[in-house]
Amino acid sequence: MGRRPEVFVRVLSMAEGQRLQKITRAAKNPVKLRRAIVVLMSGQGQPVPDIAYLLKATEDYVRDVIHAFNERGFDALDPKWRGGTPNKINERTRDWICVIARCDPRFLGQPLSTWSLSKLRDYLIATGQVDTISIETVRRILHERGVTWQTSKTWKASNDPDFTAKMRRVLDLYDHPPAGGRVICVDEFGPLNLQPRPGKAWKRQGKPVRLRATYHRDHGVRHMIASLDLATGRIHYRIRDRKRSSEFLDFLKSLRRRWPGQTLHLILDNFSPHKHPTVRAWCQANNVELVFLPTYSSWLNWIEAEFAALRYRS
Repeated sequence: MGRRPEVFVRVLSMAEGQRLQKITRAAKNPVKLRRAIVVLMSGQGQPVPDIAYLLKATEDYVRDVIHAFNERGFDALDPKWRGGTPNKINERTRDWICVIARCDPRFLGQPLSTWSLSKLRDYLIATGQVDTISIETVRRILHERGVTWQTSKTWKASNDPDFTAKMRRVLDLYDHPPAGGRVICVDEFGPLNLQPRPGKAWKRQGKPVRLRATYHRDHGVRHMIASLDLATGRIHYRIRDRKRSSEFLDFLKSLRRRWPGQTLHLILDNFSPHKHPTVRAWCQANNVELVFLPTYSSWLNWIEAEFAALRYRS
């Protein structure tokens, strides 16, 4: 039996060679990448057996790619995926599956507080939505339509009748700090105490590190009163055993000494020590404006973002 004749790709132009090199560097589809390498190596004079050996492919595969490229050009590099078997579950039924998954099972007369994939599958079959369906198919349908397993969280809207006016005042101070003044965000962080806190870290695979669930506050707790200077991004703080109006007033006096010649605009929440008569009287006499946030709107205080990072890193 004679040796099969060598097969090479047709002569490539410089533009085609550059395009093939670009495909081999940037193609994300492994089939297209593999075919482009075959064509490029053949264009460089590599024989079919050598290409097949380097790519761990058969010689017939390499010849088919070369012949296809010679006939159809770059279109031969793109894989032609077949459609596969048609879906047994139509689009309307898939939509209903997602609607049912988002419903509270108790509204549908089920003694459940939430759906598991197996319970959802059983309900779909029992109510005649589908004749049969696998748990994996249910999971895939939900995933394709953006229905994910999520943890319920609470939220609270502000009931402050002056919410809009207060919010605009705070945002205006953020965007347009007054000349000759300094905008400072103030809040308390804590309580601070030595106790085991769960967190995340890189560990060796195996038995995880455990923390004791019980502890004693033998030395009590402490509190951090802090301020964020928006002009410099620096935090000024004091650690105190308590956070009464007297401790808060002492902290304000330290801020006044830090910036003696400027009007201080303090953005803070509605914690009762912030509104104590002695605090208000001292601020009025010492060129300090207290800008209170709307109720249930601590997210407007920029220092909360710093506290979140501090809580994660501590």
